[in-house]
Amino acid sequence: MSLLSQHLRRSYASVGLRVLCKPSYTRRPLDKFRQLRHLAICDLNSTGPSLQRREPPAQNSPRQYQQSAMAGRSTAPPTEDFAALQQLALQAAKTGAEVVQEALDKPRNIHFKGVTDLVTDTDRASEEAILKVLQKEVPDHGFLGEEGGVSGNADSEYLWCIDPIDGTTNFAAGYPSFGVSVAVLHKAVPVAAAVVEFAGGPTAWVTRTYSASQGAGAQCNGKELKVTNTTDVTQSLLVTGFGYEHDEAWSANMELFKELTDVSRGVRRLGAAAVDLCHVALGITDGFWEYRLKPWDCAAGVLMVQEAGGIVTTMDGNPYTVFHRTTLAATPGLHARLLESTKPKTEALVNSGYPLGTWYVPDVYEQYVQTALS
Repeated sequence: MSLLSQHLRRSYASVGLRVLCKPSYTRRPLDKFRQLRHLAICDLNSTGPSLQRREPPAQNSPRQYQQSAMAGRSTAPPTEDFAALQQLALQAAKTGAEVVQEALDKPRNIHFKGVTDLVTDTDRASEEAILKVLQKEVPDHGFLGEEGGVSGNADSEYLWCIDPIDGTTNFAAGYPSFGVSVAVLHKAVPVAAAVVEFAGGPTAWVTRTYSASQGAGAQCNGKELKVTNTTDVTQSLLVTGFGYEHDEAWSANMELFKELTDVSRGVRRLGAAAVDLCHVALGITDGFWEYRLKPWDCAAGVLMVQEAGGIVTTMDGNPYTVFHRTTLAATPGLHARLLESTKPKTEALVNSGYPLGTWYVPDVYEQYVQTALS
């Protein structure tokens, strides 16, 4: 057993968490998830606060800490568990990034999951490398990968969300940007994450490495991250994304794209949600929104934004988890103003019957999602 596994087992025991000595590694496809319908807590007529974090035990804190909903992050110190998990997320993301780095500027073996939704052999190899790191260090946890589905301990309070290449279309074309995204949820709340972003382009590739843990802030290449102080939409640079299905949500976002392009400095569309969210945390963009993201797309980036001082909700202003199908992330001064545009479009979709509640949630996570939203 690795030193980190021993350390985490001792840590879990100290706070009364159950550790299984013989975890199950049965891999289950995503269609085995049960889809939660609209939760009662997600009342479309209410505007809830951004996702709150659990406070550490009082004995871990030598002074009083307060949680700021407007800042979208907790100022409480991270537990020893989360600091260790941040380092593990970094190790896993960097391992996946090494696989991607080796494949840059080389011919791709491209396969299609849909008409335009593609996957490469590098996606699969990167996910396998990441899982190998995680399964060695935290075999008692659950894992959710974009390419491989669910594996590990289905009863664990911890679930790792893995996107081996976020922005596969960009990677396949050699177009920056794309990245490797790894995050771990504890009871449905992101508590540690890392993203390795590839930028620059052919013959000049460079990387940025982001990481964060709950209550400890977010960093990029060792530098502390902070969202901008932008409060005026006319002075903002925004970013969004579009899914592969050209349906009602796609059309609604096209309208939002035009509306906000008309009143802002510009709206970018880079094609990698994890990277988009990291750019908000980095302070080079001011806000992000998108429909129909999956947990592996946004879990790491959402934590970066929250720990950099930003606010994250659904696009109709309700409390958020990474299992939701709408994401709005922005600076504290800009969030409410962007919501004035995104909320009417999103409510119209819901009222028309378009499914924008929660995505597929592992059975054990139903209770955690509801608790996170309460």
